[in-house]
Amino acid sequence: MEFTEEQLQRYNRHIILPEVGEEGQLKIAKAKVFIVGAGGLGSPVGYYLTAAGVGTIAIIDNDDVELSNLQRQIAHSIKTLGKPKVESAKTTFEALNPDVNVVPIKKRLTKHNIIDLIKDFDIVVDCSDNFPTRFLVNDACIMAKKPLITGAIFKFEGQVTAVIPGSGPCYRCLFEEPPPPGALPSPQSAGLLGVVPGVIGTLQAAEVLKFIIGKGELLKGELLIYDALKSSFRKVKIPKNPDCPVCSDHPTITELIEYS
Repeated sequence: MEFTEEQLQRYNRHIILPEVGEEGQLKIAKAKVFIVGAGGLGSPVGYYLTAAGVGTIAIIDNDDVELSNLQRQIAHSIKTLGKPKVESAKTTFEALNPDVNVVPIKKRLTKHNIIDLIKDFDIVVDCSDNFPTRFLVNDACIMAKKPLITGAIFKFEGQVTAVIPGSGPCYRCLFEEPPPPGALPSPQSAGLLGVVPGVIGTLQAAEVLKFIIGKGELLKGELLIYDALKSSFRKVKIPKNPDCPVCSDHPTITELIEYS
């Protein structure tokens, strides 16, 4: 594959970086990324990966655009109210960069379809907004041996980590089981500062690009926590659990579980 003059101009700021160059940009152009969720986190993740020139981006979400989404979900607009989020995101991303093939998937992610959906992708980005999906995605990525960048947001805070199957801990090493239903307030009832998903989603996109070009240090075994009120970041070590039910040498969870 050779870049056109227009592409060389578009990706110039990448190509002049010694750590990226044309070789790295070619890796980006050939990469396939699967994004779970087209909301607050999925919007900046998809936007920046599209701008970077990722060749194929699939994005799955079963919801339609609502007015309350527009405070933070930058992939959508007044013009796409009522439309499927994945279609709205596809329109936004492809308007930014027609080089990118955006594959919208309007359906609910389940234990029955996730392995088949992610099998042809290089890396998965979890941008979901609930614990059941977060655990499902983690378990599926471990079983399918797919790298995962997972993020979460709540009120004024956010967090992100990288899960590399076979190397380091997984999400269940941090939280073994989802909290009971109703134990924590939902984002809808607790609120969320609109810029927080922008910060965390951008960090997730950065992790994806580092993985694709093979440069830098991923957040493997570390949870990066952002506090908007304190303008602070801190890292927490995630020890690998030798008895992890999913990623240990002797897992007890060998089939996907769907939590309600």
